[in-house]
Amino acid sequence: MSHNTWIHRLVRPMVAPLVGTPVTPNHLTTLRLACGAAAALAYAHGDPGWWAVGGVLFVVAMLLDRADGMLARLSSRTSRFGHRYDLVSDALCNALVFLGLGFGSRHGSLGWSAVLLGVVAGVAVVAVLGLVLRAEKQRGSRAGELPGLAGFDPDDAMIVVPIAAWLGYAQTLLWLAATVTPAVALLFAWWLGRRQSEK
Repeated sequence: MSHNTWIHRLVRPMVAPLVGTPVTPNHLTTLRLACGAAAALAYAHGDPGWWAVGGVLFVVAMLLDRADGMLARLSSRTSRFGHRYDLVSDALCNALVFLGLGFGSRHGSLGWSAVLLGVVAGVAVVAVLGLVLRAEKQRGSRAGELPGLAGFDPDDAMIVVPIAAWLGYAQTLLWLAATVTPAVALLFAWWLGRRQSEK
């Protein structure tokens, strides 16, 4: 993951004043996890007003996901625990949001199959986390990171979640997430295996 994406540049002025204060990177990660879980609960409600709230909370969670690492680097407070806590929190937030969207979409045309789609997408996100943790255990920290492009990281693609929900395309998003996310997990497993065989 690049540390100079557009989102990193956006949060840096907000994070810099926290250097030298009692606020730690893990505090921001915990707040990120809380915002992501709250966004999932808001999506699970199924009401358009709550979906708007969920979208705002999820955007805040995405900003905090960049802010914790930024604070760790600026204040020289990086740690192995903090890195892993960040990875796990990131995966949990994304998985919970898909579950929340699925549950909140159960009254639409997809019915209860929307919940199943949310579960499939969420499980695939957790599977990717497992692959990353295994790669890091075998080859060291950051061994499972994908390169960014044009100031964006692969994880930045999650911004489509609140946008799709705000525009009324949550059910389309669930179909795509339940199809694409498992495919990404398989592709990621293949990529990691190929990197391992090249060493």
